[in-house]
Amino acid sequence: MTTAILECISTLSISFQQLRRLPRFLEGGTTKMPLTVTDSDVPRLFREPYIQTGYRPTDQDWKYYFLSLFKKHNESVNVWTHLLVALAVVLRVVAFVEAGSLSLNVVSFPLYLYVLSSLTYLTCSILAHLLQSKSELAHYTFYFIDYVGVSTYQYGCALAHYYYTSNEAWYDKACYFFLPGAAFLGWLSCVGCCYAKYCYKRPYPVMRKILQVVPAGLAYILDISPVVHRIVTCHMEDYTDKAVWLHSLQMIFFIIGAYFFSCPVPEKYFPGSCDFIGHGHQIFHVFLGLCTLSQLEALFIDYQTRQEVFSARYSSNYTLMCCASFFLLILCSTFTAVYARRRIKEKLARKEL
Repeated sequence: MTTAILECISTLSISFQQLRRLPRFLEGGTTKMPLTVTDSDVPRLFREPYIQTGYRPTDQDWKYYFLSLFKKHNESVNVWTHLLVALAVVLRVVAFVEAGSLSLNVVSFPLYLYVLSSLTYLTCSILAHLLQSKSELAHYTFYFIDYVGVSTYQYGCALAHYYYTSNEAWYDKACYFFLPGAAFLGWLSCVGCCYAKYCYKRPYPVMRKILQVVPAGLAYILDISPVVHRIVTCHMEDYTDKAVWLHSLQMIFFIIGAYFFSCPVPEKYFPGSCDFIGHGHQIFHVFLGLCTLSQLEALFIDYQTRQEVFSARYSSNYTLMCCASFFLLILCSTFTAVYARRRIKEKLARKEL
């Protein structure tokens, strides 16, 4: 017994020494990492309005940008907000599965695809903000990937709302055009963002934001329509339904986030003061993450309490076909991003000649 205790203490001591060396290891790997620079030290493409410092220099090794996850720069909060939300989504889904609340069958397929779409957009966003400073081509490439993630998430939300959230009155009116329309607008959102990114240079004109926001806004209006209908038409007894409140929260969080995405505030009023923490895109990330987590909880409740509605409406073959369209959308959006990358690569090559 005493020997076992001594061995355990010895093991813990060794582990503690290894943990103490970890910061030195990270420091040793990053001591040669360049410090952040000001906006005047990076090409115009990488400059954000009213953000004056905290930029990472371009043309470093890939290792530098990956290890910058642990350094302070003006993209750090953008990366970590979505990284933490992705971790929260994984842990919540694992807990839901381990509790026996989620099985693998046709009824659960749209929910699994929603989770996949959430992790896809979060991962694409993390990669874009972490790695885009490598070069001009990397900047465009990773943001094109980010737009694929956005369109994937939009359609994942549409699938989940269609199957688990919608009421009968909404379903009777919208069932034939909702998913095709959601798929088309999701792809159009990717096209609009890629085209706007490809065509316009900094300082960006208003038309660029219009091309980004309008298709995404139309997709959101359609995708959220089952939720809006359910909230508007719910009866007094439905107010005890936690899902209704969580769906309301996800809409509130999204609208607030959309405002900060569209407007460069508060950095517009405090130039240089929000470079590392507090600029609008970071706030957008926070509220979009809260939207996703609220939406996930609401869908879990709907999945548990409305399966009889699912079984009565949808056949297995129809559900499988709709789930297959999810991957078709990813394919179309990916082709769009690949095409846009090829065009921008040619454009950059001509500029270098």
